[in-house]
Amino acid sequence: MPVEFLSDDQVAVYGQFSGPISRAELERFFFLDDRDLELVGRRRGEGSQLGFGLQLGTLRFLGTFLDDPVAVPKAAVDFMASQLGIADGSVLGSYAERPKTPYEHRWEIARAYGYRRLSEPETVAEFKGFLTARAWTRAERPTQLFDQSVAWLRAERVLLPGVSVLARLVAEARSTAGDRLYSVLAQRVSTELGRGLDGLLTVPADTRSSGLERMRRAPTRASGPEMVRALERAAEIAGMGVGDVDLGEIPAGRIQVLARQGLSSDAATLRRMPEKRRWATLLATAGALQVSAVDDALDLFSVLMATKLIGPAVRASAKDRMKSLPQLRRASVTLAAAAKVMLECAEAQGTGLDPAEAWNRLQVAISREKLMSAVATVQELAPDAGDDADQGQAELVKRYATVRPFVAVIAKVLPLAATPAGTALLTAVRGLRCLVGRKRVTRAEIVDEVVVGSWRRLVFPSPESPDELVDHRAYTLCVLEALHRALRRRDVYAVDSARWGDPRARLLDGEAWEQARPDVLTALRLQDPVDAHLSDLAARLDTAYTALAARIRPAEAGSGTAPLRLETGPDGRTRIHQSRLEAVPEPDTLTALRDTVERMLPRVDLPDVLLEVNAWTGYLNDFTHLGMTGQASGSRLTDLATSMAAVLVAEGCNLGFAPVIKHGHPALSRRRLSHEAQNYLRSDTLAAANARLIDAQAGVPTARAWGGGLVASVDGLRFVVPVRTLDAGPNPHYFGQGRGVTWLNAINDQVSGIGAVVVTGTMRDSLHVLDVILNRDGGPAPQMIATDTASYSDIVFGLFRLLGYQFSPRLADMPDQRLWRLTVPGGQAVDYGSLNAVATNKLSAGRIRGQWADMLRVVGSLHSGSVAGYDLLRMLSRDGNPTPLGAAFADYGRAAKTLHLLAMYDPDDESYRRSIHVQLTVQESRHRMARKIFYGQRGELRQRYREGQEDQLGALGLVLNAVILWNTRYIDAALTALREQGHPVDDADVARLSPLGDAHINVHGRYSFATPFDDNLRPLRNPANSPDDE
Repeated sequence: MPVEFLSDDQVAVYGQFSGPISRAELERFFFLDDRDLELVGRRRGEGSQLGFGLQLGTLRFLGTFLDDPVAVPKAAVDFMASQLGIADGSVLGSYAERPKTPYEHRWEIARAYGYRRLSEPETVAEFKGFLTARAWTRAERPTQLFDQSVAWLRAERVLLPGVSVLARLVAEARSTAGDRLYSVLAQRVSTELGRGLDGLLTVPADTRSSGLERMRRAPTRASGPEMVRALERAAEIAGMGVGDVDLGEIPAGRIQVLARQGLSSDAATLRRMPEKRRWATLLATAGALQVSAVDDALDLFSVLMATKLIGPAVRASAKDRMKSLPQLRRASVTLAAAAKVMLECAEAQGTGLDPAEAWNRLQVAISREKLMSAVATVQELAPDAGDDADQGQAELVKRYATVRPFVAVIAKVLPLAATPAGTALLTAVRGLRCLVGRKRVTRAEIVDEVVVGSWRRLVFPSPESPDELVDHRAYTLCVLEALHRALRRRDVYAVDSARWGDPRARLLDGEAWEQARPDVLTALRLQDPVDAHLSDLAARLDTAYTALAARIRPAEAGSGTAPLRLETGPDGRTRIHQSRLEAVPEPDTLTALRDTVERMLPRVDLPDVLLEVNAWTGYLNDFTHLGMTGQASGSRLTDLATSMAAVLVAEGCNLGFAPVIKHGHPALSRRRLSHEAQNYLRSDTLAAANARLIDAQAGVPTARAWGGGLVASVDGLRFVVPVRTLDAGPNPHYFGQGRGVTWLNAINDQVSGIGAVVVTGTMRDSLHVLDVILNRDGGPAPQMIATDTASYSDIVFGLFRLLGYQFSPRLADMPDQRLWRLTVPGGQAVDYGSLNAVATNKLSAGRIRGQWADMLRVVGSLHSGSVAGYDLLRMLSRDGNPTPLGAAFADYGRAAKTLHLLAMYDPDDESYRRSIHVQLTVQESRHRMARKIFYGQRGELRQRYREGQEDQLGALGLVLNAVILWNTRYIDAALTALREQGHPVDDADVARLSPLGDAHINVHGRYSFATPFDDNLRPLRNPANSPDDE
């Protein structure tokens, strides 16, 4: 049974003290209560008492006894000695003079506190039951299950067995769970379905690829024929019948992992599997493909409508409108002149206006033909009074040929459903296939209520015709445009879809919500009913207003030189104006310290940085084979750290494998690197490795001088994507004539990257910033989130505050921002003095109260991770207008925004405002470093599919964190050396140092990968030497 999933470091620290013990851990595990003291007091001699107490604390802390009972950290010895009144902890040295004494104490401690041995039949059966259940229900890596096993043994007071014994039990449980999964899934596969699944692995004579490989290929081009192929792909996969197989009681995570294995394996590998495993893997794979095929088709439909139909139609319409403006202007001048003549006649004749005389005067001024031509021109070029602004609908109808091939099958193939708001539209979509190819379509055959605005004059060109004929081409485009909008706000959605599903279905509801509700309210410090909460919020607003009003000196309220001033504009609205935030001057000591430290940092190549950081942290051990997640364990590859470092360099520098391949080195061969990139580099392994680096960064003293990890910022870095793909969007400002993506990432005030998402194009950041923060890789939850204006909306303000975060965007046009006041029912409006002129907007407490129950359910669902923030924000508004629930969140968010603005306006304390600016500036510097590292292929991201983009940019983020950790540790070492040499080092200067310098790090050239012999730091450079001397 292969159990080599544990690294040497993990084996070494098993059942041992692996580092210093914190004060909290001492108080939790080594504190002696009355019973403990009574038991310890039975020993004779201080050495025996101290040894007995330490063995007791060791057992609680580690779950086992040490072979050498006195090999405990000094902090534990001192803490235990202080409780026992022992002045000198060195008496512990006499504890093991009689070798049997520690063993006798172990037996007594285990018996007194009810500890069991795993060799006991009942205990091992109980433990195997835990392992079996956990391995079946959780798709965990073997090391995770091993750690959970240790935690269970400690909690259940079972002495830890030997490391090989426990590893073998874990491997057996995972193997048993894997075999059970294959058997259960294979039993659901009928003979006919099994033949169909096996058929996916055959390569037809007239092609070069198997059916499975063909089904894996997602569309990459936005066109009508490609949409047809995408729908045919979805129909073919659905036609296999995998969606009819009931998998209800099988853990979804296990199926997802099995599907990932199938999607990443070639047909030859799958053919070699035993039948049960092969059918189980193909069933999970085909099920995942069925979902992704629908998502891919809807992605393509969205891109096709936006970029090939609606966008060009709007531009063409605008161009035609510009051409027609001179003609419309001339007609308008004519009609204005005619109206002027009629008004002059009316004024001259009073109430007795003679129509004949007025008409004669009009004909003298303007000919009848000219007047009729002007009227016709205005009727043609100006929309009807009841129409909406023309957004190119007429031009859109001209593109009917693009959609005609797939109109008949889109509703038939895609499993669409609708909310009540989208029911009529879904009926219209399903009826489109009956209209294709027909010359005459009547009004009775369409869904009239979906035809609104300027579409009506296009769909009903002759509304008074007795047979009520409609333009079916215009109607088709009208329905498809409405479907495009409805899908985005999820009024119409795809059933069981990952990206286009109904977020409402994922909200906690019923019994699940009732069970989670008390914990959510406690964790987020919320109250239900809401009255006390609203009163507290109103009081906070009142306090903030009155505090700021007291800081505005009346003499300076209108002065142009005051740091904060009230000014009334031409529109009569009073606005708050604030002076610019001036840069904090750098003292000479800071300049000198920064220069000295930079000259002390060793020069190093990027591969050496990654391997040296791995020697400190072991983060490369978190990269495990896809087959080790939830399936039987396998042995680790030799020199895995070396080859994974090479993969990270290839991906993070955007170079490909050629520069990192070393012939004759098995770990650096192309085949080995390609294997690891496909099977080891995944979102879950990247997140696990990144979490380790985040924790390591937090442990460096200098990093703690920069912050406590409780302030974070979110900002985007843009990448051009020059390859053909649907997962990239246009934006001429960032991508020129091409398309690209945004890597929206978060960093904390210790300069660690804590999470990221990849966004198509430059979609508004506010839709994704919630997901970045809620799905962090690691580190403590930040209390304050700094962003730029693009991430701001009132609803986002409300969601962040309810989730317990201080949302702190750096808003543009602050004088134009509105301030809001909240007065609860029965309360009195507070006088804000000079700020009464700006606090004129009132929040609706009734709106918040009416939606509070649903607001709590939404926030609880976000807090538990059952729904994505992006989907929720789409659901809370329709075409820019909030739903009633969205309006309640927006009102709550305006209160949070007002508190944020009042803190920003504080003229006496700039710390809040400056902390936002500093954090965002640090992130901009980190992005500059990312550009330097990601230099290959002109810094363009050449990944066609979303998963590839996420993995490569995730690798870049991990490389960045490794470089920053390396810099931080060496900066810390340099500061320690300077202090030891007697150089003055001011803590205020240390707080302004940055780990984002990169002049000493080489990222270019061919790369070598030499594993460091130990975890000691390199020698620092002599700051007195000039760069030319080195």
